[in-house]
Amino acid sequence: MGPRGQDDEKDGRTAPTSGHDRPAPPSPPGPRTAGNGAGPGTGEHRSGAEPDDAREHPPATDGNEDAGSGREGADDLHEGAGTDGSRGAVSGSGDAAGAAGESGGVPDGGEGDAGRSEGAGGRREGVDGEAERVAAVRRVGAVGRRWRGAQLVACAALLAVAMTGGAIALGTGRAPAVQPVAAGAVDPGVLGGGDLDASITALQTHLRAQPKDSGGWATLGLAYVEQARTKADPSRYPQAERALRRSLSLAPDSDQALAGRAALAAARHDFTNALAYADAALRQNPYSERALSSRIDALVELGRYAEASTAARTADARKPGVPVFTRYAYVHELAGDVTTARRVLEQALAAASSPGDTAYVATQLGQLAWNQGDYKSALTCYARALAADDGYLPALEGRARARAADGDRAGAIKDMEALVARSPLPGPLVELGELYEARGATGDRARARRQFALVDAWTALARANGVNADLDTALAAAEHGDRRAALRAARAEWARRHTVHTADALAWALHVNNRDREALPYARRATATGYRNAAFRYHRGVIELATGHRAAGRASLASALRLNPGFSPLGAARARTALEGAE
Repeated sequence: MGPRGQDDEKDGRTAPTSGHDRPAPPSPPGPRTAGNGAGPGTGEHRSGAEPDDAREHPPATDGNEDAGSGREGADDLHEGAGTDGSRGAVSGSGDAAGAAGESGGVPDGGEGDAGRSEGAGGRREGVDGEAERVAAVRRVGAVGRRWRGAQLVACAALLAVAMTGGAIALGTGRAPAVQPVAAGAVDPGVLGGGDLDASITALQTHLRAQPKDSGGWATLGLAYVEQARTKADPSRYPQAERALRRSLSLAPDSDQALAGRAALAAARHDFTNALAYADAALRQNPYSERALSSRIDALVELGRYAEASTAARTADARKPGVPVFTRYAYVHELAGDVTTARRVLEQALAAASSPGDTAYVATQLGQLAWNQGDYKSALTCYARALAADDGYLPALEGRARARAADGDRAGAIKDMEALVARSPLPGPLVELGELYEARGATGDRARARRQFALVDAWTALARANGVNADLDTALAAAEHGDRRAALRAARAEWARRHTVHTADALAWALHVNNRDREALPYARRATATGYRNAAFRYHRGVIELATGHRAAGRASLASALRLNPGFSPLGAARARTALEGAE
């Protein structure tokens, strides 16, 4: 599933928690001092527990830039602006997507904050009949009004055909219920339960009556960020930005809005600004759970792992709960400490007090088990997650991957088709395409090509709405697209952040461009933290063989297959072939 604790993208969903009756996680090695989180290994930046000393600050234009206009975010309160994803759905062919509806749109001058659920229930009929999908554009077409190029219109059409055809087959073409709301303060917890679309409608209704409610605007902004994630619809990010800016124009020191800006920046993969906004929020409220969590995410995604570990200890001391526990576990997993990661997640699952918490944590446990090749445990965890929330898409994705690895290719394809029909993100699209290629039935090569083309469509849509999609581009294009483009994207992402994931992406992009000697140091760096990832080991082994390090290459390939023998529908078979050829 890729990196967790931010997008996985991944990732992870910040589940709402009650804040009560939660045991603290096991203490990490070394002394732990409540309330400060200071300790060794903090690097050049101290933890968010000391917010007055934070170095980064949010962009100076934020918070007051449009304070006098009174209009920032108001256009997003019109009926339908944020409910089912479009103001005017269009039925018919995919060619109509570019003209579909009107959207909250892409602002002419966004601030550049660059960066998981809707139900996957229902019965899918005729999953192989992709050519007959009905292209009733519901949400991707909603960005058409602002797009100025034929390429983006075509991308919208392509995504619309994939998304809405599957949604109709799954029985999800219904309009969301509208929930009435009193013209009083809106609790941010409204996002934690029920229909997110209905919650957004309720917030919009409230803000029409109370347009100066800064907290309401902040909650609406966060709701748009969540909607973008659950629907794989980056066109929501500009709406989120406007709502959060409106909140800050009314209350420049609002920790809720600043934490919202951190979440938005992370969603757009702009982790430098995510860290800056999280630090700013923590200066106002050192106990903000969202800001503490966003701070860990940003440090992880910037590759500042020692500081992320310190930030996780600080967050644990200040605001123990499911969002913090899962991030605490991931920091340990990245360091190769799977035992601690599993123990913390099991404790978090035992403490889960809502279906959302249960689904979220059980899915993280499932992914941890899958990474170690324990498919039986992974499937058990995903079953628990889906029993708690049958619409939790990360659990559906995890189950598909576990089924594929365990030999149930048909079940994996069914799950992944249902997933991409609802949330066509690059990772699942590539996985489904590779499952089709591995199956090799009549028409599967064409089906696979369509999934890979959708990656390009999503990438174009994402970039049009301020999302940095270079890592997604590098990973997909290296295997199934323009290899030179993959290398350009990987280099650009490495220039921004040095993580194990960006090191692996750059190493593989260099390899597919026949630059193995240059790739080797990055492949070694990707595995240097102890993170147990079979794909990383496979990539390293192939590159080692290509550079004449045959013993090391055989060892890396064998290690990948021992760790997770079904880590990829195509990669695992290629790893076996490469290992056999190196004997």
